[in-house]
Amino acid sequence: MSSRESILAAVLKNQPPASPLPDISTFKGVRQDIVSKYSETFTGIGGQLFQAKRFAEISDLVRKNFDTTKRIITTLPELSDSFELLDPEADPHSFDDVELAIIEAELAVAENGAVWLPEYRMGQRIIPYICQHFAVVVPTERIVPTLHEAYQIIGAGDYGFAAFIGGPSKTADIEQALVLGAHGPISMTVFILDQVTDKNLTFTPSSENK
Repeated sequence: MSSRESILAAVLKNQPPASPLPDISTFKGVRQDIVSKYSETFTGIGGQLFQAKRFAEISDLVRKNFDTTKRIITTLPELSDSFELLDPEADPHSFDDVELAIIEAELAVAENGAVWLPEYRMGQRIIPYICQHFAVVVPTERIVPTLHEAYQIIGAGDYGFAAFIGGPSKTADIEQALVLGAHGPISMTVFILDQVTDKNLTFTPSSENK
């Protein structure tokens, strides 16, 4: 047994006794007007949001709001007729010229405007950070009121890599001047899909989507 394995085994052996988790039922939110709440929060942190009933509407919105002469990639087969379908086996360096990336979010949180993105939704983990503009598709039923409820859904999942992302990359560290795109995408867009039109978008807990 190596030193590392010995240390980890000793730590595992000397765990404190288990204690019951606190009752967080008081933190449960309400789903009434949840789309409006999410929209208000997300646009308040610098994002832009559109509602659509089908993928064709999303394609049209992309063409109206982004430069389609530049490279646009997506993980969604429903959009592959209009945009490049991401190759998960491609060299990550080959995505350095992506203008817009469109992927599917696992869920969205009305409380803070964030979306939950495990790696298998990203296609490749570099995608949400290397593109100039970032967009996600979120079916309406995947919006949860609070972060507590989001963790109740995703907490049992086994993730190699995942992240909550809320709004475009921004910083105000230097002279308190807000700079967008400082560490990642300049803009972030959420497309709320009001009507699920594909079985692949049916929501299931992340622990079942390893």
